Amino acid sequence: MGVMRIRPWLVVLLAAAGYIGLVMARGGGPMGLVLEGTRFSQGLPDGTEGYDGQFVYYIARDPLGAAPHIDAPAYRYQRILYPLLARLAALGNPVLIPWTLPLLNLLALAVGTWLAEEMLAEAGASRWHALTVGLYAGQLLSVRVDLPEPLALALALGGMRALSRRRVGLSAALFALAALARETSLLFVAGCGAYLWFGESRRRGATFVALAAAPFILYQIVLWRWLGSPGVGSGGADATPFEWLPFAGFLRIGGAGWRALALFSLILLPPVILPTLWGLASAGGDLLRGRHRPWTWALFANAAVIPFLPFSTFREPLAMLRFTVPLVACVVLYAAHRPSWRALRYSSLWLASLIFLLKDPFL
Repeated sequence: MGVMRIRPWLVVLLAAAGYIGLVMARGGGPMGLVLEGTRFSQGLPDGTEGYDGQFVYYIARDPLGAAPHIDAPAYRYQRILYPLLARLAALGNPVLIPWTLPLLNLLALAVGTWLAEEMLAEAGASRWHALTVGLYAGQLLSVRVDLPEPLALALALGGMRALSRRRVGLSAALFALAALARETSLLFVAGCGAYLWFGESRRRGATFVALAAAPFILYQIVLWRWLGSPGVGSGGADATPFEWLPFAGFLRIGGAGWRALALFSLILLPPVILPTLWGLASAGGDLLRGRHRPWTWALFANAAVIPFLPFSTFREPLAMLRFTVPLVACVVLYAAHRPSWRALRYSSLWLASLIFLLKDPFL
């Protein structure tokens, strides 16, 4: 009888399940992951805020009637795939939805890590670098608060692998689903479309983008007619707009004093800002030399938007960790395919982000 080999995806799954299990044991079961706020659950203007996962839960519980309990309905509803899948998995039973939300995320986390390790192995790199993708704090914290980042990344990685195998139609379909999980997945679509446009043919690139983006665009029209506005925006009800100058949102933190800026520099420079600058420089340099490869364009597209993120995102470390989940995956897989073994080794430093889990009050 064979012995099952330990693989990165299994390590990630066991670690994430242990973390979530501990939080639920100490925090009141699966509803402890939802982090409801009485401002939205009970309609109390001066109530507690809670966190974004509560809106996923409300949509999953009542897909057509959750708007009164949501801060920015169109913005939250545009990420419809995760709550709908949770509702389907629960067979519509609201009692089971708090359980199906984390279970789906654990499955997505394992699948995403498996896809990363397969693509690493295909590039001749150690599949154990996939631990950086699966154990990045942005991933685990998204599972912890019932948010769609693991699902969106797993679908995007599936789209990247399908594209590498010349299955363009399947790739476009997976990216279309990823965009309905989280709209920022369209950055992968832009990157892959640019790769096909410049690396193969303009028609092929344009067709790919049209196929991958069409469901998202049509759904935005539905949201506009139903809720009065499209979902695309810079965040929830209290979000500030995107910036015009690079890293202006980060520098605005200095408005609270130099100590605040110094603290956030310590928090954000290593996992976010420095990798973003490296990604733009390395991928941008490759593109200027005519090296049009899927992971080069994917990294460039995902890194290019980060300098212009709003102040409301930069001021919240958890939001930045969640937003940079695709960046981490892109750096790891770009470094493997380039190849840049030094960058691949340095990417393991992202595992230090696990220190952010110690801020969880239920640990």
